[in-house]
Amino acid sequence: MYEVTARLTIRAGHLDGFTCQAAELMRQTREKDTKTLRYDWFLSADGTRCEVHEAYADADGLLEHHHHIADAKAILFHDFAQDHDMTLYGEPSPALAEAITAMAGHVTFHRYTFLAGLGAHAELYVA
Repeated sequence: MYEVTARLTIRAGHLDGFTCQAAELMRQTREKDTKTLRYDWFLSADGTRCEVHEAYADADGLLEHHHHIADAKAILFHDFAQDHDMTLYGEPSPALAEAITAMAGHVTFHRYTFLAGLGAHAELYVA
């Protein structure tokens, strides 16, 4: 599984348009994606920030998703949102790593490598 958290700021006075466009992205995701496991949108109490919690069957699932919603996402950021920030959990595939490099000027990326968890065993490397 490949997980992502996206964060963005909603432009002042555009919450209604933002929520309508978010619904369009949800619709397209449901209809087109084959590897999306989670795509949950959360609003801050004051309606100025949004977080999207995403999970995909693998890293290339994020690429599939991006291709399916690219036009709707462009409208979201052109008209209703700004300050796109993404946190990626796990190692990207070569194709995803290339896409991240290409988008680096438009999106701020943070990458984390899995260390340990309750459901998996990971050995720590000590130099």
